[in-house]
Amino acid sequence: MTQATDLAFATRRAGEFRLIAGVSAAHFVSHYYILVLPPLFAFIRADYGVSYTEIGLAITVFNAVSAVLQTPAGFLVDRVNARLVLVAGLVLGAVGLAVASIVNSYWVLLAMFGLMGIGNTVYHPADYALLSRGVSAERVSQAYSIHTFAGLAGGAAAPATILLMHSSFGWRGAFMGAAILGFVVAIVLLFQRDEAPARPLAKPHDGAPVVDTSWRLLLSPPILINFVFFMLLSMTNFGLMNFSVVALGALHGTSPVTANTALSSNLVLGAIGVLIGGWIAARTSRHATVAASSMLVTAAACLLMANVDLGAVLLIGVMSLSGLMTGALMPSRDMLVREATPPGAFGKVFGFVTNGFNIAGMMSPLICGALMDRGEPRAVFLLLAATSVLAIIAVVSVPRRRAA
Repeated sequence: MTQATDLAFATRRAGEFRLIAGVSAAHFVSHYYILVLPPLFAFIRADYGVSYTEIGLAITVFNAVSAVLQTPAGFLVDRVNARLVLVAGLVLGAVGLAVASIVNSYWVLLAMFGLMGIGNTVYHPADYALLSRGVSAERVSQAYSIHTFAGLAGGAAAPATILLMHSSFGWRGAFMGAAILGFVVAIVLLFQRDEAPARPLAKPHDGAPVVDTSWRLLLSPPILINFVFFMLLSMTNFGLMNFSVVALGALHGTSPVTANTALSSNLVLGAIGVLIGGWIAARTSRHATVAASSMLVTAAACLLMANVDLGAVLLIGVMSLSGLMTGALMPSRDMLVREATPPGAFGKVFGFVTNGFNIAGMMSPLICGALMDRGEPRAVFLLLAATSVLAIIAVVSVPRRRAA
Protein backbone atom coordinates (compact mmCIF):
# COMPACT_ATOMS: atom_id res chain seq x y z
CA MET A 1 0.00 0.00 0.00
CA THR A 2 2.83 2.36 0.89
CA GLN A 3 4.67 1.51 -2.32
CA ALA A 4 1.54 2.23 -4.37
CA THR A 5 1.06 5.52 -2.54
CA ASP A 6 4.67 6.51 -3.13
CA LEU A 7 4.35 5.66 -6.82
CA ALA A 8 1.17 7.73 -7.16
CA PHE A 9 2.86 10.64 -5.40
CA ALA A 10 5.92 10.42 -7.66
CA THR A 11 3.71 10.25 -10.75
CA ARG A 12 1.75 13.26 -9.56
CA ARG A 13 4.93 15.26 -8.93
CA ALA A 14 6.30 14.36 -12.37
CA GLY A 15 3.05 15.47 -13.97
CA GLU A 16 3.17 18.78 -12.11
CA PHE A 17 6.78 19.30 -13.19
CA ARG A 18 5.87 18.75 -16.85
CA LEU A 19 2.94 21.13 -16.54
CA ILE A 20 4.97 23.88 -14.86
CA ALA A 21 7.80 23.48 -17.40
CA GLY A 22 5.44 23.65 -20.39
CA VAL A 23 3.46 26.64 -19.12
CA SER A 24 6.63 28.47 -18.09
CA ALA A 25 8.14 27.89 -21.55
CA ALA A 26 5.04 29.48 -23.08
CA HIS A 27 5.34 32.44 -20.69
CA PHE A 28 9.00 32.82 -21.71
CA VAL A 29 7.88 33.07 -25.34
CA SER A 30 5.13 35.57 -24.53
CA HIS A 31 7.56 38.04 -22.92
CA TYR A 32 10.14 37.35 -25.63
CA TYR A 33 7.60 38.32 -28.29
CA ILE A 34 6.73 41.55 -26.46
CA LEU A 35 10.36 42.69 -26.89
CA VAL A 36 11.06 41.36 -30.40
CA LEU A 37 10.42 44.69 -32.13
CA PRO A 38 12.20 47.40 -30.02
CA PRO A 39 15.78 46.21 -30.68
CA LEU A 40 15.04 46.30 -34.43
CA PHE A 41 13.33 49.72 -34.60
CA ALA A 42 16.13 51.46 -36.50
CA PHE A 43 16.61 48.67 -39.03
CA ILE A 44 12.93 48.21 -39.87
CA ARG A 45 12.42 51.99 -40.02
CA ALA A 46 15.26 52.32 -42.54
CA ASP A 47 14.01 49.37 -44.61
CA TYR A 48 10.45 50.69 -44.91
CA GLY A 49 11.30 54.39 -44.92
CA VAL A 50 8.86 55.22 -42.13
CA SER A 51 9.09 57.23 -38.89
CA TYR A 52 9.67 55.89 -35.40
CA THR A 53 6.07 56.82 -34.62
CA GLU A 54 4.85 54.64 -37.47
CA ILE A 55 6.99 51.71 -36.32
CA GLY A 56 5.84 52.28 -32.73
CA LEU A 57 2.26 51.99 -33.95
CA ALA A 58 2.85 48.24 -34.29
CA ILE A 59 3.38 48.01 -30.52
CA THR A 60 0.27 50.14 -29.92
CA VAL A 61 -1.80 47.82 -32.13
CA PHE A 62 -0.39 44.79 -30.29
CA ASN A 63 -1.29 46.17 -26.84
CA ALA A 64 -4.67 47.57 -27.87
CA VAL A 65 -5.79 44.23 -29.32
CA SER A 66 -4.54 42.43 -26.22
CA ALA A 67 -6.36 44.83 -23.88
CA VAL A 68 -9.68 44.44 -25.72
CA LEU A 69 -9.63 40.67 -26.18
CA GLN A 70 -7.84 39.27 -23.12
CA THR A 71 -10.93 39.05 -20.91
CA PRO A 72 -13.00 37.27 -23.63
CA ALA A 73 -10.03 34.92 -24.03
CA GLY A 74 -10.35 34.12 -20.32
CA PHE A 75 -13.98 33.07 -20.81
CA LEU A 76 -12.86 30.85 -23.70
CA VAL A 77 -10.20 29.21 -21.52
CA ASP A 78 -12.82 28.26 -18.93
CA ARG A 79 -15.06 26.65 -21.57
CA VAL A 80 -12.58 24.66 -23.67
CA ASN A 81 -9.23 22.93 -23.24
CA ALA A 82 -6.86 25.54 -21.77
CA ARG A 83 -3.74 23.79 -23.08
CA LEU A 84 -5.02 23.83 -26.65
CA VAL A 85 -5.94 27.51 -26.33
CA LEU A 86 -2.39 28.19 -25.16
CA VAL A 87 -1.02 26.26 -28.15
CA ALA A 88 -3.24 28.35 -30.46
CA GLY A 89 -1.88 31.56 -28.94
CA LEU A 90 1.70 30.45 -29.50
CA VAL A 91 0.93 29.53 -33.10
CA LEU A 92 -0.77 32.87 -33.80
CA GLY A 93 2.21 34.78 -32.45
CA ALA A 94 4.67 32.66 -34.43
CA VAL A 95 2.61 32.95 -37.63
CA GLY A 96 2.46 36.73 -37.21
CA LEU A 97 6.25 37.00 -36.98
CA ALA A 98 6.80 34.53 -39.83
CA VAL A 99 4.46 36.38 -42.20
CA ALA A 100 5.93 39.77 -41.23
CA SER A 101 9.39 38.43 -42.05
CA ILE A 102 8.34 37.16 -45.49
CA VAL A 103 5.95 39.83 -46.80
CA ASN A 104 7.58 43.14 -47.69
CA SER A 105 4.84 45.52 -46.51
CA TYR A 106 4.59 47.95 -43.62
CA TRP A 107 0.82 47.48 -43.49
CA VAL A 108 1.22 43.72 -43.28
CA LEU A 109 3.67 44.31 -40.41
CA LEU A 110 0.96 46.24 -38.55
CA ALA A 111 -1.64 43.57 -39.28
CA MET A 112 0.68 40.80 -38.08
CA PHE A 113 1.36 42.60 -34.81
CA GLY A 114 -2.40 42.78 -34.41
CA LEU A 115 -2.48 38.99 -34.95
CA MET A 116 0.26 38.62 -32.37
CA GLY A 117 -1.86 40.73 -30.02
CA ILE A 118 -4.65 38.18 -30.39
CA GLY A 119 -2.20 35.39 -29.58
CA ASN A 120 -0.95 37.34 -26.58
CA THR A 121 -4.43 37.40 -25.03
CA VAL A 122 -4.36 33.70 -24.11
CA TYR A 123 -1.17 33.52 -22.06
CA HIS A 124 -2.25 34.84 -18.68
CA PRO A 125 -5.71 33.25 -18.53
CA ALA A 126 -4.53 29.89 -19.89
CA ASP A 127 -1.28 29.80 -17.90
CA TYR A 128 -2.91 30.60 -14.58
CA ALA A 129 -5.88 28.32 -15.24
CA LEU A 130 -3.58 25.38 -15.99
CA LEU A 131 -1.38 25.99 -12.95
CA SER A 132 -4.31 26.65 -10.60
CA ARG A 133 -6.09 23.46 -11.64
CA GLY A 134 -3.12 21.19 -12.14
CA VAL A 135 -0.71 21.97 -9.29
CA SER A 136 -1.41 21.00 -5.70
CA ALA A 137 -2.22 23.78 -3.23
CA GLU A 138 1.01 23.40 -1.25
CA ARG A 139 3.14 23.95 -4.38
CA VAL A 140 1.05 26.34 -6.45
CA SER A 141 2.70 29.52 -5.12
CA GLN A 142 6.10 28.19 -6.18
CA ALA A 143 4.63 27.23 -9.56
CA TYR A 144 3.43 30.84 -9.93
CA SER A 145 6.91 32.14 -9.04
CA ILE A 146 8.64 29.89 -11.62
CA HIS A 147 6.06 30.96 -14.22
CA THR A 148 6.69 34.66 -13.51
CA PHE A 149 10.46 34.15 -13.48
CA ALA A 150 10.28 32.47 -16.90
CA GLY A 151 8.44 35.50 -18.30
CA LEU A 152 11.08 37.87 -16.92
CA ALA A 153 13.80 35.64 -18.38
CA GLY A 154 12.11 35.79 -21.79
CA GLY A 155 12.10 39.58 -21.72
CA ALA A 156 15.73 39.66 -20.61
CA ALA A 157 16.82 37.23 -23.33
CA ALA A 158 15.06 38.97 -26.22
CA PRO A 159 17.22 42.07 -26.94
CA ALA A 160 20.58 40.29 -27.08
CA THR A 161 19.39 37.22 -29.01
CA ILE A 162 17.33 39.28 -31.46
CA LEU A 163 20.33 41.48 -32.24
CA LEU A 164 22.54 38.39 -32.56
CA MET A 165 20.16 36.88 -35.13
CA HIS A 166 19.95 40.25 -36.89
CA SER A 167 23.74 40.40 -37.20
CA SER A 168 23.69 37.12 -39.13
CA PHE A 169 20.35 37.08 -40.94
CA GLY A 170 18.95 40.63 -40.87
CA TRP A 171 15.77 41.72 -39.11
CA ARG A 172 13.63 39.38 -41.20
CA GLY A 173 15.80 36.46 -40.14
CA ALA A 174 15.51 37.57 -36.52
CA PHE A 175 11.71 37.58 -36.84
CA MET A 176 11.79 34.10 -38.38
CA GLY A 177 14.08 32.81 -35.63
CA ALA A 178 11.66 34.12 -32.99
CA ALA A 179 8.78 32.48 -34.90
CA ILE A 180 10.57 29.12 -34.85
CA LEU A 181 10.92 29.40 -31.06
CA GLY A 182 7.14 29.82 -30.74
CA PHE A 183 6.42 26.91 -33.08
CA VAL A 184 8.76 24.60 -31.13
CA VAL A 185 7.14 25.38 -27.77
CA ALA A 186 3.67 25.02 -29.34
CA ILE A 187 4.56 21.54 -30.65
CA VAL A 188 5.88 20.46 -27.25
CA LEU A 189 2.69 21.65 -25.53
CA LEU A 190 0.50 20.08 -28.21
CA PHE A 191 1.81 16.61 -27.38
CA GLN A 192 1.82 17.15 -23.62
CA ARG A 193 -1.01 15.25 -22.02
CA ASP A 194 -3.52 17.00 -19.80
CA GLU A 195 -2.99 16.31 -16.11
CA ALA A 196 -5.85 15.50 -13.78
CA PRO A 197 -6.78 18.41 -11.52
CA ALA A 198 -4.68 18.47 -8.36
CA ARG A 199 -7.88 19.21 -6.45
CA PRO A 200 -11.25 18.13 -7.83
CA LEU A 201 -13.53 21.03 -8.56
CA ALA A 202 -15.81 21.49 -5.59
CA LYS A 203 -19.51 20.90 -6.01
CA PRO A 204 -21.87 22.87 -3.79
CA HIS A 205 -23.60 20.74 -1.17
CA ASP A 206 -27.19 21.19 -0.15
CA GLY A 207 -27.74 24.55 1.46
CA ALA A 208 -24.38 25.97 0.35
CA PRO A 209 -24.50 29.29 -1.48
CA VAL A 210 -24.05 29.01 -5.24
CA VAL A 211 -21.20 31.19 -6.52
CA ASP A 212 -21.91 33.09 -9.73
CA THR A 213 -19.12 32.32 -12.26
CA SER A 214 -20.62 34.34 -15.12
CA TRP A 215 -19.31 37.73 -16.26
CA ARG A 216 -20.94 39.28 -13.16
CA LEU A 217 -18.22 37.63 -11.07
CA LEU A 218 -15.74 40.11 -12.56
CA LEU A 219 -17.70 42.98 -11.01
CA SER A 220 -17.51 41.54 -7.49
CA PRO A 221 -15.40 43.52 -4.98
CA PRO A 222 -12.57 40.94 -4.58
CA ILE A 223 -11.99 40.72 -8.33
CA LEU A 224 -12.31 44.46 -9.01
CA ILE A 225 -9.91 45.35 -6.20
CA ASN A 226 -7.39 42.78 -7.45
CA PHE A 227 -7.68 44.33 -10.91
CA VAL A 228 -6.99 47.79 -9.47
CA PHE A 229 -4.00 46.42 -7.54
CA PHE A 230 -2.55 44.83 -10.69
CA MET A 231 -2.98 48.08 -12.60
CA LEU A 232 -1.40 50.28 -9.90
CA LEU A 233 1.49 47.87 -9.37
CA SER A 234 2.11 47.82 -13.13
CA MET A 235 1.93 51.62 -13.34
CA THR A 236 4.73 51.80 -10.76
CA ASN A 237 6.84 49.12 -12.43
CA PHE A 238 6.45 50.50 -15.96
CA GLY A 239 7.23 54.00 -14.74
CA LEU A 240 10.48 52.90 -13.11
CA MET A 241 11.51 50.75 -16.07
CA ASN A 242 10.79 53.33 -18.74
CA PHE A 243 11.47 56.70 -17.08
CA SER A 244 13.75 56.31 -14.06
CA VAL A 245 16.91 56.77 -16.15
CA VAL A 246 15.84 59.99 -17.86
CA ALA A 247 14.12 61.34 -14.74
CA LEU A 248 17.22 60.79 -12.58
CA GLY A 249 19.36 62.49 -15.20
CA ALA A 250 17.08 65.51 -15.40
CA LEU A 251 16.51 65.77 -11.64
CA HIS A 252 19.93 65.03 -10.12
CA GLY A 253 22.26 64.99 -13.10
CA THR A 254 22.76 61.23 -12.65
CA SER A 255 24.91 59.85 -15.43
CA PRO A 256 23.27 57.42 -17.89
CA VAL A 257 25.76 54.71 -16.87
CA THR A 258 24.88 54.99 -13.19
CA ALA A 259 21.14 55.24 -13.80
CA ASN A 260 21.12 52.29 -16.18
CA THR A 261 23.22 50.23 -13.76
CA ALA A 262 20.68 50.99 -11.03
CA LEU A 263 17.81 50.00 -13.33
CA SER A 264 19.56 46.79 -14.39
CA SER A 265 20.15 45.92 -10.73
CA ASN A 266 16.47 46.57 -10.05
CA LEU A 267 15.41 44.17 -12.81
CA VAL A 268 17.92 41.42 -11.93
CA LEU A 269 17.03 41.53 -8.23
CA GLY A 270 13.36 41.53 -9.24
CA ALA A 271 13.81 38.19 -10.99
CA ILE A 272 15.60 36.75 -7.96
CA GLY A 273 12.90 38.17 -5.70
CA VAL A 274 10.20 36.30 -7.62
CA LEU A 275 11.79 32.95 -6.69
CA ILE A 276 12.19 34.03 -3.07
CA GLY A 277 8.58 35.21 -3.07
CA GLY A 278 7.39 31.78 -4.17
CA TRP A 279 9.10 30.26 -1.15
CA ILE A 280 7.55 32.90 1.14
CA ALA A 281 4.04 32.53 -0.30
CA ALA A 282 4.16 28.77 0.27
CA ARG A 283 4.78 29.34 3.98
CA THR A 284 2.22 32.02 4.82
CA SER A 285 -1.40 32.82 4.15
CA ARG A 286 -0.84 36.53 4.81
CA HIS A 287 -0.34 37.35 1.15
CA ALA A 288 -1.80 40.85 1.42
CA THR A 289 0.70 41.69 4.17
CA VAL A 290 3.60 40.46 2.03
CA ALA A 291 2.41 42.52 -0.95
CA ALA A 292 1.75 45.67 1.10
CA SER A 293 5.14 45.49 2.85
CA SER A 294 6.91 45.13 -0.48
CA MET A 295 5.08 48.07 -2.03
CA LEU A 296 5.92 50.18 1.03
CA VAL A 297 9.62 49.72 0.22
CA THR A 298 9.03 50.79 -3.38
CA ALA A 299 7.08 53.87 -2.27
CA ALA A 300 9.92 54.85 0.07
CA ALA A 301 12.47 54.33 -2.70
CA CYS A 302 10.53 56.59 -5.06
CA LEU A 303 10.23 59.30 -2.42
CA LEU A 304 13.96 59.11 -1.73
CA MET A 305 14.83 59.45 -5.42
CA ALA A 306 12.40 62.35 -5.76
CA ASN A 307 13.97 64.36 -2.95
CA VAL A 308 17.58 63.24 -2.46
CA ASP A 309 20.58 62.86 -4.76
CA LEU A 310 21.63 59.47 -3.42
CA GLY A 311 24.89 59.13 -5.32
CA ALA A 312 25.86 56.05 -7.30
CA VAL A 313 26.27 53.46 -4.54
CA LEU A 314 23.15 54.33 -2.55
CA LEU A 315 21.07 54.72 -5.71
CA ILE A 316 22.02 51.25 -6.92
CA GLY A 317 21.33 49.84 -3.45
CA VAL A 318 17.91 51.50 -3.19
CA MET A 319 16.87 50.42 -6.69
CA SER A 320 18.12 46.88 -6.03
CA LEU A 321 16.16 46.59 -2.79
CA SER A 322 13.05 47.95 -4.49
CA GLY A 323 13.42 45.41 -7.29
CA LEU A 324 13.94 42.53 -4.85
CA MET A 325 10.81 43.44 -2.88
CA THR A 326 8.72 43.97 -6.01
CA GLY A 327 9.69 40.55 -7.28
CA ALA A 328 8.99 38.96 -3.90
CA LEU A 329 5.40 40.19 -3.86
CA MET A 330 4.41 38.69 -7.23
CA PRO A 331 3.64 35.12 -6.09
CA SER A 332 1.60 36.54 -3.19
CA ARG A 333 -0.18 38.80 -5.71
CA ASP A 334 -1.13 35.74 -7.74
CA MET A 335 -2.22 33.83 -4.63
CA LEU A 336 -4.57 36.67 -3.70
CA VAL A 337 -6.30 36.32 -7.06
CA ARG A 338 -6.47 32.56 -6.65
CA GLU A 339 -8.07 32.91 -3.22
CA ALA A 340 -10.71 35.23 -4.68
CA THR A 341 -11.55 32.90 -7.58
CA PRO A 342 -14.20 30.16 -7.37
CA PRO A 343 -13.45 26.80 -9.05
CA GLY A 344 -14.05 26.81 -12.78
CA ALA A 345 -13.42 30.54 -13.21
CA PHE A 346 -9.63 30.80 -13.21
CA GLY A 347 -9.40 31.68 -16.90
CA LYS A 348 -11.87 34.56 -16.92
CA VAL A 349 -10.70 35.99 -13.58
CA PHE A 350 -6.98 35.93 -14.35
CA GLY A 351 -7.72 37.14 -17.88
CA PHE A 352 -9.62 40.12 -16.50
CA VAL A 353 -7.34 40.95 -13.58
CA THR A 354 -4.07 40.72 -15.52
CA ASN A 355 -5.54 43.05 -18.12
CA GLY A 356 -4.42 45.69 -15.63
CA PHE A 357 -0.95 45.15 -17.14
CA ASN A 358 -2.16 46.17 -20.60
CA ILE A 359 -4.03 49.23 -19.37
CA ALA A 360 -1.08 50.36 -17.25
CA GLY A 361 1.20 49.75 -20.22
CA MET A 362 -0.84 52.21 -22.26
CA MET A 363 -1.36 54.82 -19.50
CA SER A 364 2.06 54.94 -17.85
CA PRO A 365 4.09 56.16 -20.87
CA LEU A 366 1.53 58.88 -21.61
CA ILE A 367 1.41 60.24 -18.05
CA CYS A 368 5.12 59.97 -17.24
CA GLY A 369 6.07 61.24 -20.69
CA ALA A 370 3.83 64.28 -20.26
CA LEU A 371 5.45 65.05 -16.88
CA MET A 372 8.91 64.83 -18.42
CA ASP A 373 7.83 67.08 -21.31
CA ARG A 374 6.66 69.66 -18.75
CA GLY A 375 10.06 69.58 -17.07
CA GLU A 376 8.78 67.80 -13.94
CA PRO A 377 11.08 64.80 -13.35
CA ARG A 378 10.48 64.98 -9.58
CA ALA A 379 6.76 64.59 -10.27
CA VAL A 380 7.47 61.30 -12.03
CA PHE A 381 8.87 59.77 -8.84
CA LEU A 382 6.15 61.36 -6.70
CA LEU A 383 3.54 59.85 -9.03
CA LEU A 384 5.13 56.41 -8.71
CA ALA A 385 5.23 56.78 -4.93
CA ALA A 386 1.53 57.68 -5.02
CA THR A 387 0.61 54.67 -7.18
CA SER A 388 2.58 52.48 -4.76
CA VAL A 389 0.62 53.82 -1.77
CA LEU A 390 -2.68 53.40 -3.62
CA ALA A 391 -1.64 49.83 -4.44
CA ILE A 392 -1.07 49.19 -0.73
CA ILE A 393 -4.53 50.52 0.08
CA ALA A 394 -6.03 48.31 -2.62
CA VAL A 395 -4.27 45.11 -1.62
CA VAL A 396 -5.12 45.37 2.08
CA SER A 397 -8.75 45.94 1.07
CA VAL A 398 -9.11 42.68 -0.89
CA PRO A 399 -11.85 40.58 0.75
CA ARG A 400 -11.12 36.89 1.02
CA ARG A 401 -13.64 34.75 -0.81
CA ARG A 402 -12.31 31.37 0.15
CA ALA A 403 -9.25 29.64 1.51
CA ALA A 404 -6.41 28.83 -0.88
